[in-house]
Amino acid sequence: MTSDLRQCALHLFDKAVEAADPAIALRRALAAHPLPQPDGQLHVIAIGKAAPAMLREALAHLDGAVPALAITHYENDMDVPGAEVIRAAHPVPDAAGLGAGQELISRLSSLGPQDAVAVLVSGGGSALVPAPVEGVTLEDKAEVNRLLLGAGLDIVRMNLVRQQLSRLKGGGLLRQAAPAPVTAYILSDVIGDDLRAIASGPTVGPIGTRAEARAVLQEAGVWEACPASVRAHLSAEAPAPETPAAQNHLIGSNRKSLEAMLAAAEGETARIVSDALEGDVDDAAREVLRAAAAAPKGTPQALIFGGETTVTLRGDGRGGRNQELALRVALSARNFDLPANWLFLSGGTDGRDGPTDAAGGIVGPGTAAAIGAEAQALLANNDSFEALRRADALLMTGATGTNVADVQVFLIGAD
Repeated sequence: MTSDLRQCALHLFDKAVEAADPAIALRRALAAHPLPQPDGQLHVIAIGKAAPAMLREALAHLDGAVPALAITHYENDMDVPGAEVIRAAHPVPDAAGLGAGQELISRLSSLGPQDAVAVLVSGGGSALVPAPVEGVTLEDKAEVNRLLLGAGLDIVRMNLVRQQLSRLKGGGLLRQAAPAPVTAYILSDVIGDDLRAIASGPTVGPIGTRAEARAVLQEAGVWEACPASVRAHLSAEAPAPETPAAQNHLIGSNRKSLEAMLAAAEGETARIVSDALEGDVDDAAREVLRAAAAAPKGTPQALIFGGETTVTLRGDGRGGRNQELALRVALSARNFDLPANWLFLSGGTDGRDGPTDAAGGIVGPGTAAAIGAEAQALLANNDSFEALRRADALLMTGATGTNVADVQVFLIGAD
């Protein structure tokens, strides 16, 4: 791969992240939808990977101190003056997250109708604030999360299940805060921007029912592997809880980041090929390569994609969906009619892909050879991190403080 293509790809990725800057997105939203001004006390709660930046921006729009709490992931080291910041694990919940959920419920349960809550939601909030229903432990929820991640389910079906096991997800935050009204400002990391799926929808009604959650687990083949407490809860007959209404405002999304990449692709023939690159990562790799093979020959091209693929775990290696997508593109490229000079980048806008410190991968014609003879074995073991590390093909950015799902760009250089 040439340095020019690599620098171009990194520049476009930076533009995607910049467009999802949570503070700027919230600032724009607050100009149209100001923070509530209740007769009583305003409480500001931020949940997700972008929580500290969003909370800082919100507090800058207030006169005087208010009770404020941010719950984010360990890699986000931003402090928020005048607020408590709790850090917890993602994507598998931990004890710190359980404590954060308990703290949040404690704060919400003390509110009255004269008070109000402003909730700042970003991706990752689902795992960061576990609040298991009665009878289900944190370990039980973590095991279900592990099973869901390994089953290759899309985010909507995963969150349908998570909501039924939580006191905060699927509108649970609204029920805990009642009778205080809630206004939410939401940075979407979900393709299609279904508010019920972003951070498992704490300020929106649930996606489905207990019976539907049970069906999802059964169809995925993991029902019998779920803890007994989870199966008992999802099998019990219970009326759907009433969920108070909230004012929900969408402030940023993956599509806005793709459009920023498109605008920044100067000197290239650029287009957004898909803003819904979803489903199995192997299918997604073929979709990317088919689009690249069909692109006009002889002129520079920038083919832009966005979405959130899924990986079915078959081995015990380390990696993430972006790393595996990049690896599959690198290993399958020889089967497609591609020019000699190309590069592919796939990265998570949060700067972290799966349980690794890489954001994704950045590969080209020489990547497969650089990995060596064990490339296919590493892929079969879901060890995309190690495979790309051997080829110096990891995309390393550090935590970005935002999250609007994944972006990809396939660049074709001049002949």
